[in-house]
Amino acid sequence: MKPLTRKLAGVGSALATAGASLLLASSPASAATSCYGPDCTGLNPATTICQNDARTVATNSIGTELRYSPTCRAAWARQSSNTAMTIWVESNTGLAENAYYTGSGTVWTAMVDDRGIIARACGYIMGFGSSCSSWY
Repeated sequence: MKPLTRKLAGVGSALATAGASLLLASSPASAATSCYGPDCTGLNPATTICQNDARTVATNSIGTELRYSPTCRAAWARQSSNTAMTIWVESNTGLAENAYYTGSGTVWTAMVDDRGIIARACGYIMGFGSSCSSWY
């Protein structure tokens, strides 16, 4: 092989290896989990595809939102205000997931199954009491 051909082959091989490494390294970080109904229970909506089509379907008197994903058939509670509180999502079958909100940023609960059942979002503030959204 001529020296120039050898150099080009070496550069091409190095570029191919680097490109493959970049593709493999970026795949796990960008992959989102898919789930449906009962398989979503206990999962974080932020690490699933459920957040992509989620919408707020109900809100309680202290601002806790009930979020619902039609694709995943799952629900969760979300809160962002300036008051520390406990939030939870519950279904009419007894499933529940909760989270403590410190009063800064946004926090959400893990998801519960909402396939063929209904759920609501609730929050509790010490000294105020609890409030739940309507069932959806």
